[in-house]
Amino acid sequence: MALKLEKIQREPLPTEIANRIAEILQEIKFGSIEIVIHDSKVVQIERKEKLRFDNKK
Repeated sequence: MALKLEKIQREPLPTEIANRIAEILQEIKFGSIEIVIHDSKVVQIERKEKLRFDNKK
């Protein structure tokens, strides 16, 4: 008889989510952060970063 192992996913704690958002805010210089919520729960954090170059000579 084969034993089937399933990966158990737990929901992140609110402090884990807040810490991750704070970490992204400290790292990003230009861009945006989008927090996706479903059924009152954070399910996704999207980070869009812009890189700007000074082309003045």
